[in-house]
Amino acid sequence: MISQDQIKAFGRVGVLFGGRSAEREVSMMSGNGVLQALRSKGVDAHPFDPAERSLGELQAEQFDRVFIALHGRYGEDGTLQGALEQMGLPYTGPGVMSSSIAMDKVMTKRIWLSHGLPTPRFLTLDAQATTREQLRLVPDTLGLPLMLKAPHEGSTIGIAKVNGYSDMQEGFDLCARYDKVVLAEEFIRGRELTVPVLGTGSAARALPVIEIRAPEGNYDYQNKYFTDDTKYLCPAPLDEELTRHLQNLAVQAFNALGCRGWSRVDFMLREVDGKAEPYLLEINTSPGMTGHSLVPMAAKAVGMSYEDLCCEILQMAALDMTPSKDWTPQAGQS
Repeated sequence: MISQDQIKAFGRVGVLFGGRSAEREVSMMSGNGVLQALRSKGVDAHPFDPAERSLGELQAEQFDRVFIALHGRYGEDGTLQGALEQMGLPYTGPGVMSSSIAMDKVMTKRIWLSHGLPTPRFLTLDAQATTREQLRLVPDTLGLPLMLKAPHEGSTIGIAKVNGYSDMQEGFDLCARYDKVVLAEEFIRGRELTVPVLGTGSAARALPVIEIRAPEGNYDYQNKYFTDDTKYLCPAPLDEELTRHLQNLAVQAFNALGCRGWSRVDFMLREVDGKAEPYLLEINTSPGMTGHSLVPMAAKAVGMSYEDLCCEILQMAALDMTPSKDWTPQAGQS
């Protein structure tokens, strides 16, 4: 529970939401929820939409810290974080490098593999240069069905499930509309799970595991945000040992990318010969905070209200670099 003294110490707070990404609609819902939650706790919080106002105006607002409720490009990919670093304005969530890497599903997978963390097999395809003949070879390597993804998008935007060779071109064309590279990924048949993580470094902790049961296994944009057909089981019905294993994997995945503050780690859980095999899919460094969102759901399962969750995340706002107060340009510098 955040005290009133801590709330006063937050100062003037900007809630950044909206933005220019394909996830603007979801960000508007997240940001309005966060804004109202913070205000209900007495935080001096103000809305700011980077799609409608400039970064110069953001600096002129003289915020003491900001809550990033932007999703996708220009808000979750390290670009905004870099600008905030230049301003010396503390912000929620992971820093510049972690945000940039986590937004790239291919780089994320490469780092996880270097840490010995399990993730589905994959190939990368040039969105402009890959030929029809090359596409037809992909299922020979990864098997069928397989997934095609735009590696810099989120909220299931730019994603296609390929069930047969004849589906490859259509799925590839869909993903290529969103990105210069298309990620082809082995399809893991099993249970879909997610684990939110709060904190930093050795203090990072996993919240309860959530199982997602979407209609016909199709956890798409509509089922994620705009229907009540998807079922969420929190805590997920798993034995204690497997639950701990998944939570530990989530924290390891979070720390492998150097994340801080909060994120949400997505898994698939496949059972082979009675043994559960988890696979890391991706990490979201600015997760949704809508009425359908999963981090608030996991927090509620451990007795933390939406409002208290927003305050805890805001309390962890920080900078990668601490600006020097006595720095002045030297000769030859500008």
